[in-house]
Amino acid sequence: MKINIILIGLCLMISLGQVNAQSKVELDLEKVTTAHFLKGIGILNELVSIPNDSNDPEQLVPNIEWCEANLSSRNWAVRRLETTGFPLLFAEMNVPEAEKTVLFYFHIDGQPVDRKRWEQPDPYQPVLKRQNSAGNWEIIPMETLKTAYDPEWRVFARSSSDDKGPFAMFLTAWDAMIEQGLMPNYNVKIVLDFEEEIGSPHLPEAVVRHKETLAADMMLIMDGPRHLSNEPTLSFGARGISQITLTVFGPRAAQHSGHYGNYAPNPAFRLSQLLASMKDDAGKVIIPGYYDGIVLTDKEKEILAQVPDDEDDIKRKLGIGSTDKVGSTYQESLQYPSLNIRGMSSGWVGDEVRTIVPADATAEIDIRLVPESDPERLFSLIRKHIENQGYHILDDRGPTDEERQRYPKLLKWEGSISYQAFRTPFDSEPGIWLNRAMVRAFGKDPIRKRISGGSLPIAPFVDALQVPAVTVVTVNSDNNQHGPNENIRLGNYKEGIKTALSILTEPL
Repeated sequence: MKINIILIGLCLMISLGQVNAQSKVELDLEKVTTAHFLKGIGILNELVSIPNDSNDPEQLVPNIEWCEANLSSRNWAVRRLETTGFPLLFAEMNVPEAEKTVLFYFHIDGQPVDRKRWEQPDPYQPVLKRQNSAGNWEIIPMETLKTAYDPEWRVFARSSSDDKGPFAMFLTAWDAMIEQGLMPNYNVKIVLDFEEEIGSPHLPEAVVRHKETLAADMMLIMDGPRHLSNEPTLSFGARGISQITLTVFGPRAAQHSGHYGNYAPNPAFRLSQLLASMKDDAGKVIIPGYYDGIVLTDKEKEILAQVPDDEDDIKRKLGIGSTDKVGSTYQESLQYPSLNIRGMSSGWVGDEVRTIVPADATAEIDIRLVPESDPERLFSLIRKHIENQGYHILDDRGPTDEERQRYPKLLKWEGSISYQAFRTPFDSEPGIWLNRAMVRAFGKDPIRKRISGGSLPIAPFVDALQVPAVTVVTVNSDNNQHGPNENIRLGNYKEGIKTALSILTEPL
């Protein structure tokens, strides 16, 4: 009898322990998120009001100071990690008896702004807008949110989506969790990057230098837009990026097109011919070996087909009638390295046009990398192709007079590799855990993307720390990131808070 009473008591203790643990899981995420939404908007508005062009390091100083102050006030242990450029900011929260550590990545810097093209007084002063019956966005008072809410309204400001918005979501979710008397059951680390929009040039070396500080079991990146359907989304990889600037030289100085138009070779035509020789009419790169190593199995194609893309809708949104044929679908196209002309320049246009043979012509190229593509190998293939077109390549400099006389075709090459791609299996530990958190938040499985089209500086972490990484994307896909009138949809901001709260309170 005594033994039975002891067993019953133990069972009750175990049962009570399960209830207490389960209470975290049964947290009313929607109710708690709604209660903290306005505070979250305040955090967002305060943060995006600080100019953050990463091309201007002086602008970044108030940003890192704001982040230091706001993390410190929440009892995080905060310190700067020195790099050969602008420092990273590191924050740590140790949880008693935690067995795992999760590293969160955000970037706080933003793209430059062209103030003339923003439809508001100041891109760094957030405004609330709603769409009127004519389809135009009109400003309404921010105070309207105290008495009304529409998930379709948006906050317009630089970095509202990319990437201050997600960091503000995280801080709001953290505050909501603490108010509920909860903590994660894992240690949390945060690293903030202030040079992402210029390619995080100093990050790889810094991650190696500080890898013991950054050590974790997994890495979560809160950056980037959801699927076009705006359904909850996880991305299990991101393409890397490298850049090339090609300059073809013509006469030493621009020449009168009447006098020399049939005599001095035109560098704009030559550059156009060179670039056109790299792709066929279907948009495929025809440089031998460019796609080597990439073979999509039937199983991988099935994984890609699970993403609910509406190809016709995508084309309508882009305003195109046909697509390149690198892959048979949009998702398949993302599995291959790209070769993109992102800008060209030669002579003058518009009101400044003049009748000349230009002195030179320049093309800016970016290459989006996948895990199977070695950027150094792709660079060598492109260089060989250029040489096969009869060009003498000059590295990082213009030609001398002697070289102008000696070589019929001259080209300057400037190339740089920012970072590689990464990809994590769906059935990895973070993949299974995050899927559980998303189902808890939204009552359904998230859309899972094998790799996203954009680039993130995460491969240095994956390589140095030997950890799996997953991107938790939250913002609306039509947010105009990098361009004028960047915005975040209120419904996405609220659901982003809910996503972060669910992850923070999901047992690992």
